Amino acid sequence: MAHYLVIVESPAKVKTIKKFLGSNYTVAASQGHVRDLPKSQLGIDIEHDYEPKYITIRGKGDILAALRKEVKKSDKVYLATDPDREGEAISWHLAAALKLDAKKMRRITFNEITKNAVKASLKAPRDIDMDLVDAQQARRVLDRMVGYMISPLLWVKVKRGLSAGRVQSVALRLVADREDEINAFIPEEYWTLDAVLKVKGERRPLTAKFYGTDKKKITIHTKEELDEILSEVQNAEFKITDIKKSERIRRAPLPFTTSTLQQEAAKALNFGTQKTMRIAQQLYEGVDIKGNGTVGVITYLRTDSTRISEEADASAREYIASVYGKEYAAESGEAKSSGKKIQDAHEAIRPTDISRTPAALKESLTRDQFRLYQLIWKRFTASRMQPARYETVSVNIGAGQYCFTVSTAKVAFDGFRSVYTEADEEKEESNVLVGNLSMDSVLTREEFDPKQHYTQPPAHYTEASLVKALEELGIGRPSTYAPTIAIILGRRYVTKEAKNLYLTEIGEVVNNMMKQSFPSIVDVNFTANMEGLLDMVEEGKVEWKEVIRNFYPDLEEAVKKAEEELETVKIEDEVTDVICEECGRNMVIKYGPHGKFLACPGFPECRNTKPYLEKIGVPCPICGKEIVIRKTKKGRKYYGCENNPECEFMSWQKPSKEKCPECGGYMVEKGNRLVCADKECGYVKKNEE
Repeated sequence: MAHYLVIVESPAKVKTIKKFLGSNYTVAASQGHVRDLPKSQLGIDIEHDYEPKYITIRGKGDILAALRKEVKKSDKVYLATDPDREGEAISWHLAAALKLDAKKMRRITFNEITKNAVKASLKAPRDIDMDLVDAQQARRVLDRMVGYMISPLLWVKVKRGLSAGRVQSVALRLVADREDEINAFIPEEYWTLDAVLKVKGERRPLTAKFYGTDKKKITIHTKEELDEILSEVQNAEFKITDIKKSERIRRAPLPFTTSTLQQEAAKALNFGTQKTMRIAQQLYEGVDIKGNGTVGVITYLRTDSTRISEEADASAREYIASVYGKEYAAESGEAKSSGKKIQDAHEAIRPTDISRTPAALKESLTRDQFRLYQLIWKRFTASRMQPARYETVSVNIGAGQYCFTVSTAKVAFDGFRSVYTEADEEKEESNVLVGNLSMDSVLTREEFDPKQHYTQPPAHYTEASLVKALEELGIGRPSTYAPTIAIILGRRYVTKEAKNLYLTEIGEVVNNMMKQSFPSIVDVNFTANMEGLLDMVEEGKVEWKEVIRNFYPDLEEAVKKAEEELETVKIEDEVTDVICEECGRNMVIKYGPHGKFLACPGFPECRNTKPYLEKIGVPCPICGKEIVIRKTKKGRKYYGCENNPECEFMSWQKPSKEKCPECGGYMVEKGNRLVCADKECGYVKKNEE
């Protein structure tokens, strides 16, 4: 009897797939990549048309030896690595490392690890797709060039162990640019005005919001403007001028892609991107379900497609009709297009079997697996359902020349919302009185409720919003979002407090150096265009080495220029007037994982270190001592008094020596302006320096 070998990436898949295949199949795992570029050198032969110098990864010798034995015993070898560029490249490397005969070797892919999908893939084997492999090779070589040619410059200028990367440097720049926006933001005052009205015949009052005039909306900027409006409406008659009834439709959401799953899991479950991907991988590779054995419960987790197979779509709508009613099932499973370039090789993330409800699997899953599976199941089910419909009523109320409005929305048909609502979905306005109003309703003003507000700066990035930004800008691909964020956090370029990402001192230094010496590498458009070129390689429209040939000369020139600049400016440790109490030398400033610190130059004989408190030349507004740059435990920079903890002064913005001419308080720098630290004062002065 013929014997077949199926090689997958993960040992977890071996257990799941073995169960689906007969005794004449052996299933073995490569445990990821088996060949890669060497760590000790660039590993690309520049002289010979950028040929990569692949070697066996350390520690993979025994795995390859075991696989070779299985290959000898087999009549045919099926390479069943993941259905994406990376998986295709792993299959190609396996074929080379195992010296597989082309006649004996076939490539198979499946989007879900279920019996039907695995057996169907064996009926449709193919050759290795070299366009996919070449797209992965191009990405790997580009990333290696950037990392290995730029990182040593960071070691010389800042500290060893730092790294630059083609995608990570752009992600770092996005965080840094957002921090600059926030620091330069000056809040602007505005007011809202509500009128609390008594409706004749009703016990409860009605609250209407100031809109403006009948013809245009008015924003109230100052207390003076507010007082002017109040003086006019104080004694005005409040009368209904218009009632509009209409229907609003809220469409069902699309099923999850990698990016949207990471964003929603962060908002709804408070999962980091890496945690989301780790748990999704477990659900994809297979979980032990009581009565069914090990089975993959979701489809492949790295995708930017919202497409769903016809079979899955039909079965979902059949399930919805039987459980929720025919009126809830969508009429067709056509997905809306996002209008941007996607890799449509596989489907959106969905359950492999919609009848496997979260409740049915609860006892077979860990708490986190259950919560993520439930999110995926609900989102997919909702995507195949009818829109939600709302009856809306909008009422315009005249008061002299001004207009107030009040509105309500009542659910007429809940549709997909019977299954799923998004984590940050706005609460519907529900003012029950509105439905009882008519043009003849008599209104009496009870009171006005004015409120002062200030505009808010852009929000700091979270992992979820950074993933969204990377996707919208076309930077990276589904498989790169989580590792990219993990790198900038792991290198301590960025720190995470609560959910927010903040730039650290070391991140600021690296970002500034990259912007100065390698502007194209950290240019958002350049990086997005590069992704577009990699897509064209995958489609067979561009030869992969052509991308490298066009990229390398410019990178080499930029590196040489940066090296020359470093040679002219000899980088030496900055000597301070702080004396080492252990050996008497003047201590020097060094960079550590969290930024600058003081170290004894007598290392390794003297290992004395202390925190470095950098003075900014501004006296503390509270006690008059020096203000210094301090850092939170996680590395976020702020300004505090050197006399801490006795003096509790702190500011996220850099204080200025200049006093506010309006209130006498201290001022802070915001971009190119000085602003009074007291928001109530709000004085702003153009900084002429």
